[in-house]
Order: sequence, then structure tokens, then C-alpha cells
Amino acid sequence: MIRNIVKIDEEKCTGCGLCAEACHEGAIAMVNGKAKLIRDDYCDGLGHCLPACPVDAIRIEQREADAYDEEAVKARQAQKAAQKEQEAQDVPPMACGCPGTHAKRFTPRTSSMADAAAPISSQLSQWPVQIQLAAPNAPYFDGANLLVAADCTAYAYGDFHNRFIKNRITLIGCPKLDSVDYTDKLTAILRHNDIKSLTIVRMEVPCCGGLEHAAKTALQQSGKFIPWQVVTISTDGRILD
Repeated sequence: MIRNIVKIDEEKCTGCGLCAEACHEGAIAMVNGKAKLIRDDYCDGLGHCLPACPVDAIRIEQREADAYDEEAVKARQAQKAAQKEQEAQDVPPMACGCPGTHAKRFTPRTSSMADAAAPISSQLSQWPVQIQLAAPNAPYFDGANLLVAADCTAYAYGDFHNRFIKNRITLIGCPKLDSVDYTDKLTAILRHNDIKSLTIVRMEVPCCGGLEHAAKTALQQSGKFIPWQVVTISTDGRILD
């Protein structure tokens, strides 16, 4: 049948993933760093994903496509909701049983390099730091000032430890490379712990918008009023806002 359906311009797509998050039907997914329409029958053609795209890479076209299957969409939504609920409650298991996923809190220590004139101090106070590996019920979240940062920011901004990690619990991720939606995990962390403040540090590149969007959405879904701020780092290491 001929009907309205979304069309994604892969040349314009930056891989930020915001359209996939906005598509409640699950018709859009990230494949090899690009947004793709994976099922015609999941797309209702209403275009809820259009305003989410920061580079105007999506439009509505009329073409031959399978009819919208509402029952199939509902089944997929139920399956996805169950999967996210499980991910939000547990640390993802690793086949090797890697002890590096175990939550722990420690006091930052000063270490020095042999050729350094002054000691270099790490301000990290907990492990793990990857959003995917963090357990929402980890004890270090209670009463914490939370930092959610794009992983590139620590490399771009030279004094990242003292400016951002110090006195905060740190979580990092990359919305372009990680094939997960951070929203539910962050929502669980904010909802089930006494978080004092939220700082989001992102790069200026469009794909980092996915991390900022996930953190802001999590804050809204948590139902809590928590002081928050967004800091943007330029690719040459400057704070832009």
C-alpha cells in the first residue's frame, strides 16, 4: 500500500540516536553508527522523530510500504519495557565474571610519575564508571553529587579531574558507540538515591546530544527536583557554556 513513512538521509545523520529514542514504536534503530528504519510496519508515519533530529536528516515520504501493525508494535514495546526494567535493576553479567564490574568506593590518592615535577592527583572515588556497569543501588550514589560525562570530555579538557570529578560520583558513556539507551538506568539511579546535584558534561559535537537528552529525561522521569547543569566542551578543550 502507498502511505506516509519516514525516510532517513544517512549522509546527514550524525548518529546521535535521538530519533531512535523519540520513536516509541521502535521503527528506528542505530545500525553501525547510523539511524535506520528497520521495520516499515512499526512506523506509523506521524513523524514524532522529526523534531528530535538536530541535523534535519529525517522527512516524511509517500511510498509503497507494509501497513502499520499496531499489535506487533505493542508486543515489541512490552518486550523492550521488560528488558529495560531488568537492565535498570542489575549490573549486566559478563561471561568472564570480571571482578572489574564490582562496585567499590575509595579515597582519591596522590600518585606521581617518575619524570613529573609535581604529583598528579586522581579525584576518582568510585568504580565502575561506565553507565552500563553501574548498579542503581550502589551505596556510593546515596547523598552524591552526580557527574554524567561523555567519555571524550576527559581527554579534551585538561583539568577534568579537578574541575569536574572532584567531590562527585562519576559516570561516563558514549551515546554514539554504546548500543543502549541510558535513560532508564539514569532514571533508576536518580529515583532510588538521594542525589544532591547533577552535572552533565558533553562535547560540542551533535552526537553528544544523546547523552544530555538521556540525563535530562531521566531527571524528569525521576519525579525529583535536583539542581542540575550542562557544561559543553569544545573539541579543542575549551568550556563553551
